[in-house]
Amino acid sequence: MLKLTELSSSEQADDSLTLPFDIRQKSRCAARTDNGVEVGVFAIRGQCLRPGSVLTGSEGYRVLVKAAPEALSVVRCADPLLFARACYHLGNRHVPLQIMDGELRYLSDHVLDDMLERLGLTVEHGQLPFEPEAGAYHSHGH
Repeated sequence: MLKLTELSSSEQADDSLTLPFDIRQKSRCAARTDNGVEVGVFAIRGQCLRPGSVLTGSEGYRVLVKAAPEALSVVRCADPLLFARACYHLGNRHVPLQIMDGELRYLSDHVLDDMLERLGLTVEHGQLPFEPEAGAYHSHGH
């Protein structure tokens, strides 16, 4: 098993590792790369692996991190006030949230879907990569 212990500054990779958000936020995990290589990820505690990051270890093998498609709730809204209200209510519940221009994504949850529909929003569902906001106290860098 290859040990991946540090983030590389290289943009080139020998392989890729596609992981869901809940695994990318763990500091330790065993996984299999997209090419079938067994790896152990030993990241810095509290550091979330962001898509586009390249991990490496003492062997020099470079692995690109990718976000796996996940079951997400997707809300699109052109009304800035309603969009802000949706963000507020989800944030008040500490929901990991991906915020884009006029679009919110969060891990599917029928209770949250119902809450937003009661606010007047339409919730759709899809299998999409999930990259939530890092938060005010975390670095946005890779």
